Amino acid sequence: MGIGILGIVLSLILLMFFAYRGVSVIILAPLLACLAAVLSGDFPAIVAYTEVFMKGVGGFVIKYFPIFLTGAIFGKLMGVSGASKTISHFFVDKLGKERAILAVVLATALLVYGGVSLFVVVFAIYPIGASLYREAGIPKRLLPATIAFGAFTFAMTSLPGTPQYINTMPIQYFNTNIYAAPILGIVGSLVMGTLGIAWLNGRAKKLMASGEGYGDHVENFVSDDDNLPGFGLSIIPIFTIFALNYYFTNFYFKSYGDRYTGAMEKLGASGINGIWPVIISLGAAIIVCMILFRNYIKDMKKEMADGALGSLLPIMNTGSEVGYGAVIKSLAAFLIIKDGILSIPGTPLIKVAASTTALAGMVGSSSGGTAIALGALGDTFMKLAAATGVNPEAMHRIAIMAAGGLDTFPHCGAVITLLAVCGLTHKESYKDIAVCTMIIPLIATAVCIILATMGIN
Repeated sequence: MGIGILGIVLSLILLMFFAYRGVSVIILAPLLACLAAVLSGDFPAIVAYTEVFMKGVGGFVIKYFPIFLTGAIFGKLMGVSGASKTISHFFVDKLGKERAILAVVLATALLVYGGVSLFVVVFAIYPIGASLYREAGIPKRLLPATIAFGAFTFAMTSLPGTPQYINTMPIQYFNTNIYAAPILGIVGSLVMGTLGIAWLNGRAKKLMASGEGYGDHVENFVSDDDNLPGFGLSIIPIFTIFALNYYFTNFYFKSYGDRYTGAMEKLGASGINGIWPVIISLGAAIIVCMILFRNYIKDMKKEMADGALGSLLPIMNTGSEVGYGAVIKSLAAFLIIKDGILSIPGTPLIKVAASTTALAGMVGSSSGGTAIALGALGDTFMKLAAATGVNPEAMHRIAIMAAGGLDTFPHCGAVITLLAVCGLTHKESYKDIAVCTMIIPLIATAVCIILATMGIN
């Protein structure tokens, strides 16, 4: 059993190390899952790969591919049409250079909360943010932290109703929806927003007072603002997502629940799927984009095809992490690790937060950590919640808020991409990224755990 535990720990360390070195998780995850299986002696590597790993990947793809697909196409259309850039410009123009940090955070957060892919947001926001920071004299090395704060924290995990796919992942385990624990979500967002803006503004003032300005940076982008849709036009697809998400989640499927549940049971399914509203909303928003932006997109078919292809790598990355988790979960040694997690002092909320943020840190992905933690322990957490009277909605919100904490360790793919886009290094910018996307979200998570323990959801 000791060798089995060593195999699990070693595979996680190697996963973290090689992911940091840039090796694809699609390659890493099955190899290291097989390594853990071989060291455990429970079953051969080929059995781990074909019978456990691939079934885990397949199950995840079956559940979540529609969200990845529609989200990627929507993000692509918002990006190539210039709508994302228009929305960014709107906040910059209204708030002015004296509130440059707030403008970049709000523009980024709105795009993320509107369903635009995090990677699309990074590319859309960077040129505007760089130009604004240069004009305001704010050190460029703060720009990655500002973008990361707006994209990777409250708008992704905390705000109720966010259509980012991580907010749909706990649904199947806790029987919730994307609006789970709205009070906790709003409070968590306010805590993150207040602390994050305060940190970034304080850092900017300190650096500028010491004489540091934007810096001598050669930008790697070309500004093309001659043919952008207006703000009113650009915001319609995002409001389409907001409105339809709310309607389908809170009214349509509830009103027709009995009929849909009966139909689903005949098909051998478990009932109404909580991610349906997100799929429908993103699909409708794509149609809206096709209509509104037809004069701003030169080749609609090509861009949609590129968007669809762009969904494959993210879902396979996350799916591979799910497959890895499925293998680890199936090993006898994992029972000891599971008991260790469950023996953490405190309520089930502390246990779920500790497991998701720790695993997110190990794999460098909030969604990957959530997938592994809930795949292995989701049912157990639900039973603990029922036994202790914890609201499953609070479990939902706190699980993903915590996952959005340690996920941005230096080997995180999103952080590496962000720094590459900004043309900066970990040494220059990572300290502020860590504060804004790790320390502050975990503080907000702790606040929400206390509130949830008091019965506030």
